[in-house]
Amino acid sequence: MSAVRPPQPASLAGLEPAEAARRLAEGGPNLLPGSAPRTLWSMVAGALLEPMFLMLLAAGGLYLALGDRAEAAFLLSFVFVVIGITLAQERKTQRALESLRELSAPRALVIRGGEEVRVPGREVVVGDLLVLHEGDRIAADAVLLDGHLDVNESLLTGEAVPVTKLAGKEAGQLFASTVVTKGVGVAEVHAIAGATAVGRIGQALAGTVEPASGLQLASRRLIRNLTMGGLLLATAYALLGWLWDGHGLLASVLAGIALTMAILPEEIPVILTVFLALGAWRISKHKVLTRRVPAVEALGAISVLAADKTGTLTQNRMQVAELRLLDDSCHDEQAAELPEPFHELVEFAMLATPADPFDPMEKAIQQFGLHWLTDTEHVHAEWAPEFEYALSPDILAMTHVFRGDVRHAHLLATKGAPEAVIDLCHLGEAEAATILRQVETMAERGLRVLGVARGEWHGSTWPRSQHDFDFRFLGLLGFVDPPRAEVPAAIAECRSAGIRVIMMTGDHPATARAIARAVGLSERAEVITGAELDALDDAVLRERLRHVDLCARLKPEQKLRLVRLLREDGEVVAMTGDGVNDAPALKAADVGVAMGERGTDVAREAAALVLLDDSFASIVSAIRQGRRIYDNITKATRFVFAVHMPIIALALVPTLLHWPVLLMPVHIVLLELLIDPACSVVYEADPAADDIMQRPPRAPSDSPFAAANLRYAVIQGLGFAGLLLLGYGLLLGQGLEAVQSRSAVFIALVAGLFLLTLANRDLSRPALARLPNRNPWLPRMFGAVALMLVAVVGLPFLRGVMGLAVPGALALLATAGMLAAALAWLELLRRAAPGAARKAAAR
Repeated sequence: MSAVRPPQPASLAGLEPAEAARRLAEGGPNLLPGSAPRTLWSMVAGALLEPMFLMLLAAGGLYLALGDRAEAAFLLSFVFVVIGITLAQERKTQRALESLRELSAPRALVIRGGEEVRVPGREVVVGDLLVLHEGDRIAADAVLLDGHLDVNESLLTGEAVPVTKLAGKEAGQLFASTVVTKGVGVAEVHAIAGATAVGRIGQALAGTVEPASGLQLASRRLIRNLTMGGLLLATAYALLGWLWDGHGLLASVLAGIALTMAILPEEIPVILTVFLALGAWRISKHKVLTRRVPAVEALGAISVLAADKTGTLTQNRMQVAELRLLDDSCHDEQAAELPEPFHELVEFAMLATPADPFDPMEKAIQQFGLHWLTDTEHVHAEWAPEFEYALSPDILAMTHVFRGDVRHAHLLATKGAPEAVIDLCHLGEAEAATILRQVETMAERGLRVLGVARGEWHGSTWPRSQHDFDFRFLGLLGFVDPPRAEVPAAIAECRSAGIRVIMMTGDHPATARAIARAVGLSERAEVITGAELDALDDAVLRERLRHVDLCARLKPEQKLRLVRLLREDGEVVAMTGDGVNDAPALKAADVGVAMGERGTDVAREAAALVLLDDSFASIVSAIRQGRRIYDNITKATRFVFAVHMPIIALALVPTLLHWPVLLMPVHIVLLELLIDPACSVVYEADPAADDIMQRPPRAPSDSPFAAANLRYAVIQGLGFAGLLLLGYGLLLGQGLEAVQSRSAVFIALVAGLFLLTLANRDLSRPALARLPNRNPWLPRMFGAVALMLVAVVGLPFLRGVMGLAVPGALALLATAGMLAAALAWLELLRRAAPGAARKAAAR
């Protein structure tokens, strides 16, 4: 009857080793079945089919064919860098199932041939007898045959409170990967590998498709369209020069290549790669690890944050929150001291608890008692129970028996379910009803409730049952899984940013309401449960979700369904969680956020982001960074399209007007592959706007490549191009040599890039206005580009390769005039742009 020895009746001899080996060979190892991993070559092929990679490969191949090895090497090096990053991300997605396999197959203590042997979890077979102790991770689904256990099933159910398991098929169901928190027992395995509950979650995880980032989709469409349009236009231009103007074939091909390079925005893949990668690095400074880089962009669009309660909103540990006596006097955790009437209640709760417990509720009892009763006569650290009565199917309470001061006198300390303790105390109906009303009141506030009683017994032979003792009821203990201290402020900031927070938990509705009130999650008290959810079709549930913020008693597949319905309703969903049960929903969400400290490997590998400090506030910091990154990508995109307009015009128009060539392929390579990316990367370091967390989330359909943003950029760039062409025509008309005119326009173009960079940082301010938030990269980058310009003009070798000359006085005066006119044009356009359009373009 004592609970200190593992129960091992003689009838439980287990499988013979030979039979276990036969079953292992026949049924296979106790590992989760995983989908066949993609081969390296299939990953490479998939990466090369991306439009942005095809664009870079085509441009690099053209230059390689023309013998320009330096330009080709620069382009192709970017190709391989981006492919390498893609392959690394692809490999990481394969690790979720591998992590799940490790978690589901710990080492196990089994009985074989009548002896206990420890075997790897993968060698456990159906029919094995598992010997389970406190702290063991269960290796397979099983039924408890003997003993009693408390099992933490939060990885599967989301419940923080351990579940009591008793011998028998109904009350003794054990699940793989859950943890024994208390007790010992013997269980018979009935399911392994993919047939277990955690195995079915693994299969759901394997079948879940990860959504593509909106920025990825938008960039693919844009680049594909520009590539097709650019190639058609460049081909027509080359044929026109060859057939109509009588240019040689080689000259026409070179002109077509130059126009192609001017049209195709090679900077877009550079911007996406650099901004998102550096964004992930910056987010890591806020204790958030990025596992999938495109999720950084999606952070800025999050409109719904679906938060798991246990371990996410709460600390995933139990705490004594309330004490209640028979006379209805109450002590809560906010009190400054523990009044004397409550000392006996706490004293006997501690005596009914192991001195060094594993169970979370028992840990909470000992911590609470030691905090309030240390240095009083109510702490008995030196006492050890002479005998123990464990939980049983008939009595959900446990009793510790201690030797008294006189012979055959014993002190009894009991705790357990309030109904069981009331029964042990043989209370009258009225008194029992009063206590049960107290229990109901506490439970409605989300508290877990235990009853405590004390008794005395005189005798030398232990009674068969606890019912044979006489107990006196002392009171009730209420436990709560406390919310994290930083959660209320983080939720308030989410609300100010227009982000709706929804709780998704496997816990009781009353507990969900209590935690929601404590953290300020929602003013709406309505809760939808898993059972109600199953009774609704998708259309009705989608409408219901628009008015409910609390979802309780959820199963893993129900969380996955909720995430999918929210996404189908147009929401951009972030899902937080830490358990195995959260993994499919984490993977299906636009942004899955796993807990790094308390979370499982499965959740971490399935998520796009991992909170290294498990702080809910870090999610808000990550969202803020995501919005900043998206803003800066929008600015950089506007700059890139604005600067392409003068490059296209200067490559195309002089040939059509039969002017001397203004921009040669080498000029365009320099501008496209060095200057433009360098200037656009400056935007990555721009700090966040002051109002970035007071805006509503951007619509999922919004994009840096939206028509309003690109239209403003095109008008901006065409005006600048017109001024440069006007200056070139005037210089040629004045009889200035073509090389001097080209040098003046080229210098003005490069310097104009500086103006375009400044103008597009903030459309609400003039280009030369000093912004309050300094960007440390601006002076460095501008200095580097200016130094390069001095080199290509001042060094004879580079000047010859570029077809330039040292500008004379007239050329320098013309350069200054073109820049002054460009500055005036940028300011005129900024002032003329309607406020709404300017605001949209700025974001």
